[in-house]
Amino acid sequence: MNKPELLSPAGNLTKLKIALNYGADAVYASMGSFSLRQRSAKEFNPQSFEEGVSLTHKFGKKFYATINGFPSNAQLENLKKHIEFLGSIGVDAFIIASPSVINLAKNIAPDIEIHLSTQANVMNYLDAKVFYDMGVKRVVVAREIGLKDVIKIKEELPNLEIEIFIHGSMCFAYSGRCLISALQSGRFSNRGSCANDCRFNYEIYAKNDESGALFRLNEDENGTYIMNSKDLNLASHIEKIIKSGAVDSFKIEGRTKSEYYVACATNAYRMAIDDTINNKFNPEIYQKELHTLKNRGFTDGYLVSRPFEKKDTQNFDSTLEEGTHQVCAISEDGVSFKTKFKIILNESYEIFTPMDGVINEINNEIGKIYKKDGKFFVKFKTLKAKNNKEFSEIHSGNINEILLPTKLPKFSFLRKEI
Repeated sequence: MNKPELLSPAGNLTKLKIALNYGADAVYASMGSFSLRQRSAKEFNPQSFEEGVSLTHKFGKKFYATINGFPSNAQLENLKKHIEFLGSIGVDAFIIASPSVINLAKNIAPDIEIHLSTQANVMNYLDAKVFYDMGVKRVVVAREIGLKDVIKIKEELPNLEIEIFIHGSMCFAYSGRCLISALQSGRFSNRGSCANDCRFNYEIYAKNDESGALFRLNEDENGTYIMNSKDLNLASHIEKIIKSGAVDSFKIEGRTKSEYYVACATNAYRMAIDDTINNKFNPEIYQKELHTLKNRGFTDGYLVSRPFEKKDTQNFDSTLEEGTHQVCAISEDGVSFKTKFKIILNESYEIFTPMDGVINEINNEIGKIYKKDGKFFVKFKTLKAKNNKEFSEIHSGNINEILLPTKLPKFSFLRKEI
């Protein structure tokens, strides 16, 4: 059984480290103004981007650079320099959407693999072959494709790698072809600066041109989130997809999402992939973890069901829903934590760590770490910062690093069920 790669988002250097520690086989990131996530691209500079590539390779993992925007004439000279830089630091692949950028990359950095972005909207083997003949090593197929068509592409082009999205935000428009943001705020989605106008609530009106009458159509007093797509979640179908033998890489969307999102999603799908290979697949476990995340409601999208059969892909009620857990703190070094929400004395917090993380039970003057129902928890007796200042409670925004009762695995989180 072929074991697909797990590809996680690296919105900044910290998220990259989290993805690697939680089991990603590869990460993808961008820098500058040439990808479709300019907000996360601004989190990197040339030095930190090169550091990220080096660190990824030290882990024995792969680093893919995203340059999947659609450049204007004015951007082309800077794009050439950008490709030169990415080639010089040894990224493992470029993720590209435009045929012209593919040609640029082949000429400027011929030794770097080319992966075709989902923005190119490959839905069939003939389209895939066009890009394969251009030198593309991997195709990230359109989110709207069905598994049968993915299998057909692999049958026709067995040497072409196929990557699919398995989790994350879904676009209301067909494969991201949307102008709402550009029309309303002048921010172009296909140049990486989408304002996510589809997530806003809207009021809908009916107008009679003859009489001039205008009627507001009420869903409720707040209007409606009519364009708000639910989030993709294919965790329950991982076994079926792997057994198809057609998919080489599973991709998690979310370069602009939180550190905890990267950790939790990577961890859940790492378990799902490994359990499938070891004949222990149990979707209830992975879904329970993924539902701890804030989300817009979940849908399994279009890979296993045809679009016209889906009637639950929109969340009309709210732009974002709370998950089952609140993330309260993160420990990057395993010695102390930074508060993300609120930590108070004598309250229990679940410890969430990478799968291979070792936690030791302890009871000392700082607090108690104990195991209950197969999970580890911490309860603080004192909240003491590295500078010895003590607190009765810690809230988000407090920059003090608070000591843990004992060393935990790096990038551990403290969370609490809501």
